Amino acid sequence: MAKASAKKAAKKAPAKKAVAKKAAPAKKAVAKKAAPVKKAVAKKAVKKKSARKPSAALMKPMTPSPVLAEVVGAKAQPRGQITKNLWAYIKKHGLQDKTNKRQINADDKLKKLFGGKGVVNMFEMTKLVSKHIS
Repeated sequence: MAKASAKKAAKKAPAKKAVAKKAAPAKKAVAKKAAPVKKAVAKKAVKKKSARKPSAALMKPMTPSPVLAEVVGAKAQPRGQITKNLWAYIKKHGLQDKTNKRQINADDKLKKLFGGKGVVNMFEMTKLVSKHIS
């Protein structure tokens, strides 16, 4: 009987191994699909930009007319500084329209500067002010 039980054990063992072999490849295939695929991404070198230099024409001191000098001052200043001082005057006196921020409500000094107009668009203002700079 020992031979019979050994034969049964021999028959059962290979069957289990065969099942184990079949199951293992299926799990590996699933594992390969689930693993994330990484791709190499090329990084570009970032160049540092040099500091931007202001234009010499914009930095040239300009003399304001007597009408403009009442608002921004009489000394010679670059165009950007004149515009900055003009906006400081507008903000200080509350001349910017509350509902339409692009409109400037001129007071007596600015009416002279704007050629008698009471309300001026901010883009039109720069055109009118440029006539008073030399």
